Amino acid sequence: MEEKLQYLRDLAQNWKPARDLNSLRDTMVFATGNPHTQLMLIGEAPGYYEEVQREPFVGRAGEKLNQILKAMGLSRDMVYISNIVKFRPALPNQRTNNRAPTPEEIEACLPIIMHEIQVIQPKMIIALGGTAAVGLLGEQGSVSSMRGRFHDLNGIPVRVTYHPSYLLRSDNPREKRKVWEDMLAVMERMGMPVSEKQRGYFLPRE
Repeated sequence: MEEKLQYLRDLAQNWKPARDLNSLRDTMVFATGNPHTQLMLIGEAPGYYEEVQREPFVGRAGEKLNQILKAMGLSRDMVYISNIVKFRPALPNQRTNNRAPTPEEIEACLPIIMHEIQVIQPKMIIALGGTAAVGLLGEQGSVSSMRGRFHDLNGIPVRVTYHPSYLLRSDNPREKRKVWEDMLAVMERMGMPVSEKQRGYFLPRE
């Protein structure tokens, strides 16, 4: 598996459909975590902090994701974390500002992530955010319309939930609870233990 991932990493570095767009930056951010896991988390594209550290989901959004995983009884080194687009989408005079990848950028990069999924063969995928969900599943919709149920990607169940950065922008406990309900559904589907304490996270106080 490691050889396959290294081949894929080399392929992604010089992936012509993505390079030919001339709208992505040069530093590749491939993936992190355990390739032998059953759980794969997929976001949209690296941002400033990811580009600096060459690792998906670092910075504040990464810290929030770490907190979610910890609440599930997991850690980053127990799951596999990747993005559909492996390069930070470019902007004029870009510093720390980021943008979401365009549909053209996602389409150009999609064969890489699909190949990556084939190599990892996870039992479950969590799509973090609408851009990742639309890219992976090929259906249009918002996170709110796509979450709350399992989708199918070549026989693999996919749970769509909000991106960690959305939770940073929204301090609404109800939104946190929605994400947590998605995680509980994932845990139950995967046969992971769920305690009563975990079931009660982010429920509104009586």
